[in-house]
Amino acid sequence: MRKQNNTNSLPAEANVGIKVSNSELKALGINDNDILANFSRVANGLLKYNVMQKAEILANLEALINDPMPYALKKGGKFKNLADDVIALRKEGKFIKQERSNFKLKEEIADFPVWGMEHIEVGALAQMRTAIQLPIAVAGALMPDAHQGYGLPIGGVLATTANTIIPFAVGVDIACRMCLSIYELPAQTVDTKTDMLKNILVENTNFGIGGTTKTHFDSSLFDSATWNETKVIRGLKDKAYAQLGTSGTGNHFVEWGELTLVDDALAGIPAGNYLALLSHSGSRGFGGSIADYYSKIAMTKTKLPPEAKHLAWLDLDKDEGQEYWIAMNLAGEYASANHHEIHNKIARALDLQPLMMIENHHNFAWKEQLADGTEVMVHRKGATPAGEGVLGIIPGSMSTPGFVVRGKGNAESINSASHGAGRLMSRSAAFKTLDKAAIAANLVDKRITLLGSDMDEAPMAYKDIHAVMAAQNDLVDVLAKFEPRIVRMADARERPED
Repeated sequence: MRKQNNTNSLPAEANVGIKVSNSELKALGINDNDILANFSRVANGLLKYNVMQKAEILANLEALINDPMPYALKKGGKFKNLADDVIALRKEGKFIKQERSNFKLKEEIADFPVWGMEHIEVGALAQMRTAIQLPIAVAGALMPDAHQGYGLPIGGVLATTANTIIPFAVGVDIACRMCLSIYELPAQTVDTKTDMLKNILVENTNFGIGGTTKTHFDSSLFDSATWNETKVIRGLKDKAYAQLGTSGTGNHFVEWGELTLVDDALAGIPAGNYLALLSHSGSRGFGGSIADYYSKIAMTKTKLPPEAKHLAWLDLDKDEGQEYWIAMNLAGEYASANHHEIHNKIARALDLQPLMMIENHHNFAWKEQLADGTEVMVHRKGATPAGEGVLGIIPGSMSTPGFVVRGKGNAESINSASHGAGRLMSRSAAFKTLDKAAIAANLVDKRITLLGSDMDEAPMAYKDIHAVMAAQNDLVDVLAKFEPRIVRMADARERPED
């Protein structure tokens, strides 16, 4: 195993030349010169000794001003003395925080197109209506797999002004993606070599929130200088390295299946039936930690009404926005590397290289242009790029087909399509209402060999993929159908993280 350097300490020069200015502190609502001096001393001391980055310091200071008690109760805390001072001064009536103005939502709700309205729950529509009212919103669209999430609904597409980015509209599992390898082996291999294929899956995949691997096929991504760009990234590098080539929980999977190619549209591969490998997972603990860290900063800096609080944005013209942009893009590269690790290890075990590999991702933000040339930031949360000619994979469930598609570049959908079938019911509803015997019978009927998973991932918990695909036939062309046969997912005891 490649040895990694300790990334827990910052180099001495990490914050050289960076300062927290008095104007930035005044923007937090500090209007007293003595208090301002104390806040400046603490903030710039933390910077000088490389204890924290600027964005984290400002986020903590604003939280402290809003509610100093948690900081006052933390013995030995870096901000305890400031919190004690604020509490004492307030008792004397000497510290009055100037309230920051909330951002107001637009009064008019702009129209946004919806694909498959009959398949979409009211909560998802309500969330999209709120998102399109953001002062930074430019355009939006809702895909037929949409269902309620945090902030932007899963299946939601939101274009905002070019210099803004919304961590919760990207999602917690940054750059979650699909990856498909097509092999020059007959589809019947899943029946004639079932045990061999099962063993290959078990030996070359690792599921679970804390899942790690001991060997890597290719760890060259970690040679990138980007891993040293920010303190947050540096602090997560070892964790990311240990989880390279692992899969998450919830709806993440690696599965063998039968691919039916309807024509030779895929790089000249002849029409026919092939053995194929399909995987679904994202940026693991690295992406989750990035999402958690910067979404908190966004909600601290961008005050919105309660119904829109998870749609708080970061400004790309400021440090925290640039830091998130760098980390998000690195999470995208890392998520791709995770899939390549899995597929390369399995190809080696199979002793055969695939004819072709296709991948596409969701839970991401892209700098793009609308049809009229307007530069925007396009957030696709549980929606995938479907620009003209762009290849992608739209999965169903563990017992229903997925599809290889080519985007049509529909401007109304902001060049997007669904990322899957979409949930029909919540996980808790699945446990309460679904029948184990019926699930087992369905898997037998569809000839599915299942390794892991639980009732919340049953096929009945998902929308009808055929109805979802029919609702977006103006967004994508179908090139091939993938039928799952040997499916591996996280153990039932694992908490879902998708």
